[in-house]
Amino acid sequence: MYDKTIGTKQKALRINLDRRIYGSFAEIGAGQETAAMFFKAGGASGTIAKTMSAYDMTFSDAIYGPEESGRYVVESRLKKMLSKEYSLLEKRLDEKRGENTTFFAFANTVVALNYQKTNEGHGWIGLRFQLTPRSPYNDVIVHVKMLDNENVLQQQALGVIGVNLIYGCFYYAKTPETLLLSLMDDLSPERIEIDMVRFSGPDFAGVDNRLMSMHLVKNGFTNAALFGPDGDVLQPSEALYKKNILLLRGRLRPVTNVHLDMLDNGTKQFLEEPDVEPGRVVTIAELTLHNLAAHDHRIDEKDFLDRVDILCKLGQTVMISNFLEYFRLVSYLSRMTRMKIGLILGIPNLEYIFEEEHYKSLPGGILESFATLFSRKVKLFVYPTLGQEGGIYHCGTFQVPPHLEPLYQYLLANDKIEDITDYNEANLHISTDRVLQMVKAGEEGWETMVPEEVARQIKDNCLFGYPCEVHYTPLSEQVRQAALGS
Repeated sequence: MYDKTIGTKQKALRINLDRRIYGSFAEIGAGQETAAMFFKAGGASGTIAKTMSAYDMTFSDAIYGPEESGRYVVESRLKKMLSKEYSLLEKRLDEKRGENTTFFAFANTVVALNYQKTNEGHGWIGLRFQLTPRSPYNDVIVHVKMLDNENVLQQQALGVIGVNLIYGCFYYAKTPETLLLSLMDDLSPERIEIDMVRFSGPDFAGVDNRLMSMHLVKNGFTNAALFGPDGDVLQPSEALYKKNILLLRGRLRPVTNVHLDMLDNGTKQFLEEPDVEPGRVVTIAELTLHNLAAHDHRIDEKDFLDRVDILCKLGQTVMISNFLEYFRLVSYLSRMTRMKIGLILGIPNLEYIFEEEHYKSLPGGILESFATLFSRKVKLFVYPTLGQEGGIYHCGTFQVPPHLEPLYQYLLANDKIEDITDYNEANLHISTDRVLQMVKAGEEGWETMVPEEVARQIKDNCLFGYPCEVHYTPLSEQVRQAALGS
């Protein structure tokens, strides 16, 4: 059972006294803080087979091999460390104590705050471990950002989360959500951000890492999580490094022909921008926690995965975030890349952006938010909509309060807002809410309003309340068929 009151030292001591658990520590970049906590707790000889820190790059390459990228604080380096250290354990100790021992290899590769405080502390932490002797291993890998303003505090936080990871893997493995929650014991989001987690191995066969990513955001461990079209979780700063980002936000329940038209034609115009490199463009479909929550503020996990499955089938990279305001989203993306960012949105979202009530908490109000939202390398691509009287509503007919009109005209004149011009007018009548109503009611005709692949997914998997037919076979007929079969 999860006990949040257990301190870091108590966790380390409990592991040290558990004679089944034995393994190695390999830590690079910020001292050997995790191993040190086990030594200080007492009884470490019962847990620690070896500790090491190949701090010098030449030594590190000699032990684990060089990285293609030439970088050391990367997931590929962590995986090499886990593989090397775990294989050594099995090779050297299996015959002696493998029958009664669950082996583990703990590793991290991190960069902490330098003396001049000119860098950002971050790193990869992982554990390879068995839950029963001589069983196949499991891996849990996380990426963290260390936010303390002192090097020694970052090292201390790194040690705490390392102990939490080892303890969670051995004592909470049957409930991965609890394991995830326990990673922040004795820590806070002000000290450490966990922006990626990946579970793998036979004991986590039923774990969906996309759902775990959603829980990172839901629990406040990070502001956003990312996964690719193959469903694999991505570390945002690596996936978006030196990339042009084009993002579409929405409920996407379900994806309609309008959404695809927005993406296709928005991408076409984005690629025409002079400061966009075609080979470095990542398109993202973003779901916010707000758009995932039902009326009771709860998140339907199946519904979330259904939407993600559809987006991945359509080849989309998916982001889950807690950024309600667009300027906070842009601020986050701008930390991932220095290249151009494009946002695809409809007229209703543009109206939302110009509503001043959303910025009451900011000292500078709407101007402060716009300073971020419309920064040097950000541009909005606006998809038109049908007006109430039948006309097409676009940037040229968009209306703002009179006192904001000069601001809006400034943004238009400086190429910060642009209409998506090559759109399919036949799609403008499609309403996502109406499509969802038709799906739930089993009405005919909704299939023409969504991509063919989406319609197939909805029908085959009974998504979004679609009333699938249940074929009932009477008991007498079942008996007759069974008799014929025999």
